[in-house]
Formats: sequence, C-alpha cells, structure tokens
Amino acid sequence: MNGCDSSTEPSEAPNRPGSCAELFLAFNRLALQGFGGVMAVAHRELVERHRWLSNEQYLQEVALAQALPGPNVCNLALMLGDRHFGWRGAAAALAGLMLMPLLILLGMVLMYGTLAGQPQVEAALRGMGAVVAGLIAGTALKLGRELRHHPIGMPAAVVLVCITFVALAILRWPIAAMILGLGALGVAWTWWVLKREVRT
Repeated sequence: MNGCDSSTEPSEAPNRPGSCAELFLAFNRLALQGFGGVMAVAHRELVERHRWLSNEQYLQEVALAQALPGPNVCNLALMLGDRHFGWRGAAAALAGLMLMPLLILLGMVLMYGTLAGQPQVEAALRGMGAVVAGLIAGTALKLGRELRHHPIGMPAAVVLVCITFVALAILRWPIAAMILGLGALGVAWTWWVLKREVRT
C-alpha cells in the first residue's frame, strides 16, 4: 500500500477512498467544519457521509486514537490514511486536516490584538462552545447504540460509560488515569468474556 491510486487491497470498511486527493479533501472539509470539536464532525464525515468506517469501526479507531499520544483526530487521520495508501495516504489525510486550520489560525493571530477585547467576539466564542458541546453529545448518543453489540453486554457497558462521565466531567480526574484505569478494566473485562465464550 505505497501508491496513491485505488488499486490497493480492499479494506473491511463499507466504502474506501479512491485516492490520496480524496482523503485530503475529505479531511480538509472535516477540519473546516470542526471549530473546537472535530471528533463530532469526523463521525458525520467518515461514517455517515463517506462510509469509510462503520459505527463499530469508528468506535474502535477512536478508542485507539485516544490511547495514543497526540491529538485524537490527527491519530485517526494517520491511521485511516495509512490503511488505504500507506505513508502517502497518512500524509495526505494529515495535511488535509491541518493546512486550512493553520492558515486560519495564523490569520486570527494577526487580528487578535484588535478583536480580543470585543464583547461580540467573546459572545460568539461562548455560543460556539455550546454548539460544540451539542455536537459531541449528539455523536455520543449515536454511537451509544453500538453498546448493544458489545461483548460485556449493554448494562455493563452503560455502567462503564457513566463511571467515565462522572470521573471526567464531575470529579475531573486526569484522562491518562482514566485510560490506564477504566480503559484497562474495559479491555480486561472484554478479553475475559470473549475467552469464556470461546471455551464454551
């Protein structure tokens, strides 16, 4: 998988990108919609619009991206690009994700001195924050349906989700501790259930 044509081996995804350019444009579109909350937009673009990942695959990819160092969506772009077109695909996806936001950020930095203290700007940023929270909550509800098929069962998976929410949102535990603690518990529990099913 080293070229940028569509003749590479087929993946398990419902569809697949046809070229590195398509990857670049998809992640560029994703980045331009994701003001402050790219992961919510990533689900809509990669799962619902392009169908390059199923809901289950998206959950698995995001879980791995969360556990790896670096920004989650960058890890996701690198993994998806590499799967289809090797390092060229990874570079194309990451470039699409980063190029336009970088140019916009540089432009905003140049204007920051004159706009930072404006009440209208502060109000706009607060309003966007509420929209981002809604996008993330909506995506979480969509992906929550996949818990019905989880090996540990829906009730146990919901308990883990609730504990994670309380620990992060209310108790404000560090994300690293959550990944090493509850993440490891979820992995061990799932492995134990799958191993028991194989034995029976």
